[in-house]
Amino acid sequence: MKIFTKKLASFAVGAALAGMTSGALAGGFAIGTQSGSGTGNAFAGGAAGADDASVAWYNPAGMMLLPSGKQAAVALHALNPSFKFQNQGSTGAFASPPASTNDGGDGGDWAFVPNAFFTMDINPKFRFGLALNVPFGLKTEYDAGWRGQITALKSEIKTVNINPSIAYNVGDRLSVGVGVSIQKIEAELSRFSGAGVVGNVILNADDVGYGYNFGLLFKATPATRIGASYRSSIKYELEGTATGTGPLAVAAAGLNVGVKADLRVPDSASFSVFHQLNPKWELMGDITWTGWSSVQNLVVFRTAASGPAAAGSVLTTLPFLWDDTLRYSVGANYKFNANTKLRLGAALDESPTNDVTRTPRLPDQERKWLAIGVQHRLSKAGVLDVGYAHEFIKDAAISAAEAGIPGRLNGSFTNKADILSVQYSHSF
Repeated sequence: MKIFTKKLASFAVGAALAGMTSGALAGGFAIGTQSGSGTGNAFAGGAAGADDASVAWYNPAGMMLLPSGKQAAVALHALNPSFKFQNQGSTGAFASPPASTNDGGDGGDWAFVPNAFFTMDINPKFRFGLALNVPFGLKTEYDAGWRGQITALKSEIKTVNINPSIAYNVGDRLSVGVGVSIQKIEAELSRFSGAGVVGNVILNADDVGYGYNFGLLFKATPATRIGASYRSSIKYELEGTATGTGPLAVAAAGLNVGVKADLRVPDSASFSVFHQLNPKWELMGDITWTGWSSVQNLVVFRTAASGPAAAGSVLTTLPFLWDDTLRYSVGANYKFNANTKLRLGAALDESPTNDVTRTPRLPDQERKWLAIGVQHRLSKAGVLDVGYAHEFIKDAAISAAEAGIPGRLNGSFTNKADILSVQYSHSF
């Protein structure tokens, strides 16, 4: 079963992410853009929204609010994060020429992330849904030779999630839903370790993990509904290789060897409210908790002997020591007419990182979102959503070091991000 699902997830990665990379645009390395319709509201609808088939991801119970028949939605998000380092008294190897003249350029770049969703009736009481999306992702890449190359050059995480679910209508006011996730992760981490000796050290690893999600939706009044959802953590047993580009990668550093590491991506829970204020205005709010404290340390072990290093020895340890976070969002929709709706939203997204263990691999900090979008009905069956959000990200202080290397990388990152989402939804 694991071999089959791993092949299935690998196929989905190739189909959905070929030539595409992911940028972390929520706290930690989570990707907050999971539907095109939600971008314009800064995803404030969350577990109480039911605009289109993307509700299969946010809260499967919400599928019971969709019109009968089949619904499909496809979205593409253009993400543009920016991470620029400013040196503030780096010492030792991090201050030595020529590194002292190179602060790495912009560690962020454009990324394109797709989502796809589908729902259908089973019978009047049951519905089926399917989500194909990218829940976690990260890419930072700095110029070769920059002063912090000993700590990080390239850091990239790609995921793809296949999430079938079902919903059941308990009564006129309550529905429940449950789903399972098959999620693949691919990771690449690199850093510089010594000219002409070890060269760049590159870690590549992947795995497939499994999780579950459930939710409920309650109609408190004809105009107000309350949604709650939970998504489990997923544990990965990453396996891959560690290689060095220099001539002494094996003899000096025990590289060019198989590696393994355990990683658990966090669970999350959302509580959302949606209220129809009047025929023109819709209001919504959401609080989402994410259990980032599951990410404490990433310990990479060798799976075989290499040079002076024995099988089972520790190749490297990456300390995170992250904390749980909360995300608060509010939004509103204004209906111009039966075919056109304006979306507005704002959010505060806490960061799980801290000033002690933050690294250039993910110079994350607290984010404030402002968002706007428009929905337009193209036909009886087709709806187009376009949304834009800007993230104002707090400067991220860095004081990083590498074991056995003198000095520290001291400074801060100036960060920001822009998101443009387009989604087409179709009923048939």
